[in-house]
Amino acid sequence: MINFIIVFIITLIILHQSIPLALSIKLVDYPYDYKLHKKPTPMIGGIVMYCSFMLVLLSFIQPISELLIFISGATILIIVGVLDDFHKLSISIRFLTQILVAVLMIIGGDIVINDFGSIGFSLNNVQLGLFAESVTILAIIAAFNSVNMIDGIDGLAGGLILITVSALAFISWQAGLDQSFNILLLLIPILLAFLIFNLPCLNKSGAQIFMGDAGSMFLGFIVVWFLIDLSQGEQRSMSPVTTLWIFAIPLFDIATMIIYRFVKKCSPFVGDRKHIHYILLDLGLTVNQTLLVLLGSAIVLAGFGLVGFYLGVSETIMFWTFMSLFGLYFIFYLKLVAISSKQ
Repeated sequence: MINFIIVFIITLIILHQSIPLALSIKLVDYPYDYKLHKKPTPMIGGIVMYCSFMLVLLSFIQPISELLIFISGATILIIVGVLDDFHKLSISIRFLTQILVAVLMIIGGDIVINDFGSIGFSLNNVQLGLFAESVTILAIIAAFNSVNMIDGIDGLAGGLILITVSALAFISWQAGLDQSFNILLLLIPILLAFLIFNLPCLNKSGAQIFMGDAGSMFLGFIVVWFLIDLSQGEQRSMSPVTTLWIFAIPLFDIATMIIYRFVKKCSPFVGDRKHIHYILLDLGLTVNQTLLVLLGSAIVLAGFGLVGFYLGVSETIMFWTFMSLFGLYFIFYLKLVAISSKQ
């Protein structure tokens, strides 16, 4: 608990002191197009979270030699993310970086999706075999970009990641994985400190700090690392299908956007106001109400996934229930889009 408080206070202080620096070097997000904020806002959150995380990681987690690949991957992404926040790198550079980090995770960290668990109608795990590495790369890239895509309103991405990280920390604790638990636990106060500057209910004039692309890729990296690591292998701490439940809202959003943009023949790489959070705002909900709906849904879905896993509910049932919910979500989304278009 003492370490938790220390990390929270350190991050809070660094965030506060970094605001003038970000403004002076023009590391800011300017209002334009579909953006909601009304003033230039520092995009320093990702850098500060990374620095705080690495500081406490090097101070409290030993032996550090076991974390070199983990640290290397996070560092590569934060560097490219900061460059992207400054100069808006091309899509090809960002994707090549994400592929590089995914390959690094697979080769150096043994972070590989070898099976989907027992999600079919037999008792056997669905093995990926020769497709394991390819599927893993796609999953990692999807996780990176799902966090970036859901980061559309103040407090949403940080809140969703906090829910997922908390669930992963609980799973690690239950499994007796001390190192994983300690790493994830140290990220929680960092996220809480960031949300103090990012949540709209705590900042009447709007968020004081954004996480930027650097933050979304950094957080996406940590989440996908542990989602895969804890759900694979003979001694897995959770079933693969549980990962879907505790990361449900970002997955729903990115899958919906890919399908919707494909049907509409739009580029999947161009931002717009068709994400669920923008649709809810267009229908008249406030930012705080939208956060309540989406974060509340994420908590319920994560809780359902955890309860199902620990009660031993069939992976097949959990998987097809999740897919059914996504189907209902997609239908509901299309109806909301149609309603908002008429307004």
